[in-house]
Amino acid sequence: MGEYFNKGIEAASRDYLKALQSAKLIKMVQSCYENVPFYKRLLDEKGIEPGDIHSIDDIVKLPFTVKQDLRDNYPYGLFAVPKEKLVRIHASSGTTGKQTVVGYTQADLEHWSEGCARALTAAGATKSDFVHVAYGYGLFTGGLGLHYGAEKLGAIVIPASSGNTARQVQILEDFGSNIICCTPSYALVIGEKLKSAGIDPAGLPLRAGIFGAEPWSDNMRLEIEKTLAIKAYDIYGLSEIAGPGVAYECSEQNGLHICEDHYYPEIVDPDTLEPLPDGTFGELVFTCIGKEALPLIRYRTRDITAITREKCACGRTLVRMSKPKGRSDDMLIIRGVNVFPSQVEHVILSLGMEPNYQIVVDKENNLDVMTVRVEMSDAVFSDEVRGIEDTQRKLCAALQETLGLSAKVHLVEPRSLPRFEGKAVRVIDNRNI
Repeated sequence: MGEYFNKGIEAASRDYLKALQSAKLIKMVQSCYENVPFYKRLLDEKGIEPGDIHSIDDIVKLPFTVKQDLRDNYPYGLFAVPKEKLVRIHASSGTTGKQTVVGYTQADLEHWSEGCARALTAAGATKSDFVHVAYGYGLFTGGLGLHYGAEKLGAIVIPASSGNTARQVQILEDFGSNIICCTPSYALVIGEKLKSAGIDPAGLPLRAGIFGAEPWSDNMRLEIEKTLAIKAYDIYGLSEIAGPGVAYECSEQNGLHICEDHYYPEIVDPDTLEPLPDGTFGELVFTCIGKEALPLIRYRTRDITAITREKCACGRTLVRMSKPKGRSDDMLIIRGVNVFPSQVEHVILSLGMEPNYQIVVDKENNLDVMTVRVEMSDAVFSDEVRGIEDTQRKLCAALQETLGLSAKVHLVEPRSLPRFEGKAVRVIDNRNI
């Protein structure tokens, strides 16, 4: 496509990027040492002073940060600026333990907004487009991230937020939405609503969507593109680092470009924490070299991916990360086998089944048992019993082949599984109850 929001950075030479990253890391470590007691203690324990950091190559000398550190220092203990410099607070959903609280200075918001503007531009958005934001607003970073990114680009924002799907459809019809931003699972909910309303998505002005906040497979991408008659782009982020816009897909859709002028990536072995070479899958680690309020050092994201520094066919030189294939902490271990929900989704969609499913894990006679509930389409549901049983057997066999373990499959009635306006809850693990 050749479109850039900030070509000077997005297509910069690797030497320039390294020099920029080195200068920012030196400044960041000094700030953390002087302003964050937690980091001063960690650095002192490792015998490291700010003067020991001379370039980005020295990042391996620094300690790691994990999500629990944010909770232990709840709410503002890891902030590096006084509250007078803060302009916004966000927080995670708090579904496990305390919320992780994130603060932003005005400069932090500018950088975050630019990351989202880069993502929108890479997806083909222009100043004349209507950007329909159907992520949730509030403490969750999704809605406001894309909102301010669209404004940074100069586009027209439609802050629809999530929920009230009938209204979303009306907005798509009446307001002329060109780009939609929401979770991939909610995109399919909107697609279902369009279909039930008898609306042909090909007749809408909508041409692209930016989807993130939950894992989704390439098969789900194809399903979304078919259901909404658009091109679907991935966006990556996490509230602890900034929010959406940490990384984004371009028209090549061959990995996500990381905004490495603000968020420096590493891949490490999740067990040994040793750095891994480019192209090797491991845990993604970020250092917030461009942030003022919450400059996290070597933050372990738990996302499993790989990176490459090869120049993309789109012209961008920014590091690219592969679509995360799972997380080191939400990975299921079933009878000693590592299982990622995204693997299950891939099997379901590759067999042409509906993209609505649920994984349930139980203990039976001290053995792990995994059951996959999959919604039938109306056509399958109206089929003969023998046809339904054949479909069930095919799913069982495909899961066995892909996962390397057996799983029960229950085909359930159309539209019987829960729908989610935010992050989809795909796994119910009853073993810990």
